[in-house]
Amino acid sequence: MQYDHRIMGHVIRQQREKRQLTQEVFSGFAALTRSHLAMIERGQKNPNVATLWKIAEAFEIPLSELFRLMEEEMKKDV
Repeated sequence: MQYDHRIMGHVIRQQREKRQLTQEVFSGFAALTRSHLAMIERGQKNPNVATLWKIAEAFEIPLSELFRLMEEEMKKDV
């Protein structure tokens, strides 16, 4: 299995919507610009580990959980 930033973006969007947060609100929690978050969610940007760490902290989950969710999503596509 290989890391895919587009699937990570999809997972981030799912988690944000599950918590009923707008991009504007969540980007504030994660200390990102809304446009940067939007590009990550659309798969147009490949977030680095520091950015993923901020996102995981904003969701109040460990970074490993974010990767676990991505791996689950990848298994669905197989």
